[in-house]
Amino acid sequence: MDKDYAEAAKWYRKAAEQGDRDAQFSLAQCYDVGKGVDKNCAEAAKWYTKAAEQGLAEARYQLGVYYLWGNGVNKDSLEAIKWITKAAEQGYGWAQFFLGDCYANGRGVGRDADKAFEWFTRATNLGVEYARGGLRKLRG
Repeated sequence: MDKDYAEAAKWYRKAAEQGDRDAQFSLAQCYDVGKGVDKNCAEAAKWYTKAAEQGLAEARYQLGVYYLWGNGVNKDSLEAIKWITKAAEQGYGWAQFFLGDCYANGRGVGRDADKAFEWFTRATNLGVEYARGGLRKLRG
């Protein structure tokens, strides 16, 4: 069955405008990749922000990545690390992996092998396989 992404985006918007954080996140993803709407990173960032402010870990992670790369927002490493850390502290494995990678490579933060190890280990414990590569790289 073909999915009607435009129809889905319409319903996500209705729920998102009423404050539903999951719908806000889903609408942000639509704008992020251009499914059912024209791709628009600024609009995606707006909806990721709304969901992130309501505590949705996945939205916090995505918003942090947006700030790190300057997608739809002004590039801001401090803001990026703030949001990614919030998601990581909530137990979101991809945020933990990404934060470990930031500490390992000095991306948005100073290099810190101990913090990188800590975050890679947490992500590995949640089954994020990429974190194993990060740990191997740290060990040399």
